[in-house]
Amino acid sequence: MRILVTGAAGFLGSHLSQKLLALNHEVIGLDNFYTGRKENINHLLSNNKFEMIRHDVITPLALEVDMILNLACPASPIHYQRHPVQTLRTSILGISNLLELALKLQCPIFQSSTSEVYGDPVRSPQSESYWGNVNPIGLRACYDEGKRVAETLMFDYHRQYNLDIKIARIFNTYGPRMQIDDGRVVTNFIVQAIKNEPITVYGTGSQTRSFCYIDDLIEGLTSLIFSENSITGPINFGNPNEFTMLELASCVLQITGSKSEIVFKDLPEDDPKQRKPDITLANELFKWEPKIHLVEGLKRTIEDLRSRLSINS
Repeated sequence: MRILVTGAAGFLGSHLSQKLLALNHEVIGLDNFYTGRKENINHLLSNNKFEMIRHDVITPLALEVDMILNLACPASPIHYQRHPVQTLRTSILGISNLLELALKLQCPIFQSSTSEVYGDPVRSPQSESYWGNVNPIGLRACYDEGKRVAETLMFDYHRQYNLDIKIARIFNTYGPRMQIDDGRVVTNFIVQAIKNEPITVYGTGSQTRSFCYIDDLIEGLTSLIFSENSITGPINFGNPNEFTMLELASCVLQITGSKSEIVFKDLPEDDPKQRKPDITLANELFKWEPKIHLVEGLKRTIEDLRSRLSINS
């Protein structure tokens, strides 16, 4: 198939593009390089089945493809809060343009949604039937609500035009190619530990996250992407094993051998206290569950960040 991947130079997009090429598909990568990095896709450029285009999905585009996979949107708070209007426009206008293209081509379209649609959940674990607890005017709303509207648009096109759609709700994912300065907890802790700087834990450190290694996530996403048309989602993909921020910090310190000390800062506005996916649906449909343990995944991520930090220093 000839597949369009938006956000192809990003963390998730580059790994998904690599997987699609390994499956012998042609990939047209699209990215405006706001948070995407050329380094993420340099190793793909020599593949004659890969083509990269600089383009912002806010602007309509005309291409001939067999499938559209939308991963275009800043995903870390430090980036989407810096330009909240751009983030909203990317989520809403971007998916609108891609849905119109899918309708014109009569091709299936996939949307990478997020666990952020659940907001600061009052239910745990979070299943796909949970409607969430989102502050619509908070600092994170540009991302949370943008993704929620994108899901609405996907289903409205599906109902009104019978368009084939698929939606994945992606929980915290980590691994090689994450941006060094993306502000997310895994990269923050690892970079601070490698530099022997204080590790900053927000709040008491008792808030939890569930961390899924990138290879496990990509296996889940490809299972959904190439599933039968009747499977629309949304479907949760993430690791149901919870870790507190203090547990994660301790794990990073142990693996890196760092002399960093843990310091505490105030919890950011609307920061979720708990995040744990219910992956029953993904398991029932695709026999999918994460296989890579946090320690092993952190070792691979730390090795990647060490090498990149040494190059940049």
